[in-house]
Amino acid sequence: MQKKKQTAFAEYLSYLTNEDAQRVSDFFINFKQHMLLPLSEERKMRSDLENALMYYNAVGVSVETALSRLDNQNLGGFYARPPSLYYTLDDAAKIYPLSMKHGFMTVFRLSAILKDEVVPALLQIALTFTIKRFPRFATSLKKGFFWHYLDANKQRYAIEEDDSVPCRPMGVGKTSAKSFRVRYYKTRISVEFFHTLTDGRGGLVFLQTLVATYLRLTGVSISEHPALLNINDAPDLAEDANEFHRSSSTKASGFKEKKALQMSGRVNADRPYQILHFKLDSQKLKTTAKSYDVTVTTYLSTLILLASKFATEATKGDISIQLPVDMRRYYPSETLANFTMYAGIRLPLAEITTPSEIMARVKGQLADKTSYEKMSEMMFSAHKMARDVRGFPLFLKSPIAKIVYGFLGEKLFTTTFSNVGVVSAPPEFSEHVESYDFILGPHAINRATCTLVTYGAWSTLTITKNTKDPSFEEEMLRLLEKDGFTVTIEGSALYESKRRLSTKKLAA
Repeated sequence: MQKKKQTAFAEYLSYLTNEDAQRVSDFFINFKQHMLLPLSEERKMRSDLENALMYYNAVGVSVETALSRLDNQNLGGFYARPPSLYYTLDDAAKIYPLSMKHGFMTVFRLSAILKDEVVPALLQIALTFTIKRFPRFATSLKKGFFWHYLDANKQRYAIEEDDSVPCRPMGVGKTSAKSFRVRYYKTRISVEFFHTLTDGRGGLVFLQTLVATYLRLTGVSISEHPALLNINDAPDLAEDANEFHRSSSTKASGFKEKKALQMSGRVNADRPYQILHFKLDSQKLKTTAKSYDVTVTTYLSTLILLASKFATEATKGDISIQLPVDMRRYYPSETLANFTMYAGIRLPLAEITTPSEIMARVKGQLADKTSYEKMSEMMFSAHKMARDVRGFPLFLKSPIAKIVYGFLGEKLFTTTFSNVGVVSAPPEFSEHVESYDFILGPHAINRATCTLVTYGAWSTLTITKNTKDPSFEEEMLRLLEKDGFTVTIEGSALYESKRRLSTKKLAA
């Protein structure tokens, strides 16, 4: 009778000393004590640990050191307890799902680009260790009778190879549906989040904690830092707080606006159609903005207004940019839930002329719209909306909200520009992390959206395209080069062809 082929892990074990083999055996006995997941999930997680041990062996890491890095204490009791919690949504997140179509919602992505290629076996373990510190993220978005909510979802959260379209919509209401996903490609680690789950700040805390955990697994000593969480600390109730009730205002305003112009160009069926990263010298960007006596956000918002005008065939109307504003700057908070509101800048098409002529007006509008008073009023509006419609069944909330508050969604603005600012990180990151990027999921109507994130020497301005028309990004490039920037452009090929190729593979 033919013998069964020895598994790779069994072969690995056969080469160990008796002492090391016993260490590994004891390690997996202890692992079993940390597990209450279904057997199929437990087996996958055990296989993940086996793969990590074999990787360490291949690169010359001793069994003792490998087991120390993979210490089962990093699992805590998370996987040994049944899922019993659920999380109510914050007031902003309650609004997002009201506009969902066909049970899907768009996502946003934050990425760290490392200096060395990602080791998938270690990234998988990093995610397994990290997620327990973020129980709010280990959830599925579900529909209740009155509101959507986040339902605890204990499972093995698997990393994905980043070989398809970024920011794919996520399903809602399915038992196994996730509120986030972790993807990797060469040197890039990306996390994609539901908008209902968290905002840019919360997303960065998760990404930074994940990257730190990954780097520690590779042998890097990472110091404690306020930008990331200790994965073995107990979750803090303050991290789940709905902070919108804290508004100092009793005046509701900030949502009602008239329609804005849209860029020209046919919205492609494949969205995003293309993603472009403009890599800018961060010091040059800061210096250029200062030369105009404005902030980086004001400077780039001005260029976006000009490029938006260039990308439309309309002859009258307003160009409007929506800018997310982190409310933690006004109301300090540790929440990892959404705590972001929006400000808008708007100029008539005919008045958008040159950077030097409109920069002061953009600066003035931003100062006014993002003032403590105005943002508090908008924050109160979000809280009041959630309060006013709380008694209505979920299927009635969306039309009621649109009628009462005049919501027109994307029609209110031409594009979005989200600047998450300068990424804070432990000093050890500088030796291992090259840069970051930030992508907003594709909108239904807007032809392009913009984001900015800065780390070290690089500021990455990302343009997410939903149309083939290149006018917007070409004008942005021309305006930046006119101000003396040397722009390095990275990004995707057109996703249309990639998606068709993927479909053919699936069909085969």
